[in-house]
Amino acid sequence: MLNDPVILKKIKEGDIQAFEAVFHLYYSPLCLYAVGITGGMEAAKGIVQEVFYVFWKEREGIRIFHSIKNYLYGAVRNRSLQYCEHREVCSRHREAVLANHSEAASSDPQDLLEYKELQDIIMRALGKLPQRRLRIFRMHRFAGKKYEEIAAELSLSVKTIEAEMSKALQTLRKEVESYIHIV
Repeated sequence: MLNDPVILKKIKEGDIQAFEAVFHLYYSPLCLYAVGITGGMEAAKGIVQEVFYVFWKEREGIRIFHSIKNYLYGAVRNRSLQYCEHREVCSRHREAVLANHSEAASSDPQDLLEYKELQDIIMRALGKLPQRRLRIFRMHRFAGKKYEEIAAELSLSVKTIEAEMSKALQTLRKEVESYIHIV
């Protein structure tokens, strides 16, 4: 393989073969490295794919001071740590919501009834969503995945994921607004 400055120069000039050579050389080791941090192969693959996507997309402005390998490993480490932080925040939020729900449920039967009605409305609204939109919504809201991860997993663009989530939230908002006006 050529030395890093030459490869980087070619990649910055848009040489797809040089980029593919770097991708093939580092993809598997980076995935294994990310698995060690995240604990999951799917998350690791998504992170590594996202790093390579950004590397290609931002190639003209990327400044690498040591080596491409160091740059890629650093980027994967940072993205993996961000993923773990995001997963932890989602977990804490989920626990807090469940704790608040338990307190509310035990304190007032009226609140419990309203909560149950609202939950039913949300489930009905989700049932109205097209299958792909529902899957994207569940992956994002229930599994805590980022749009980039969902896009990589479903082989869709991030813009498509954003559009589907926007439409799903619009549907939910309409259903919930009608419930709020009744109560």
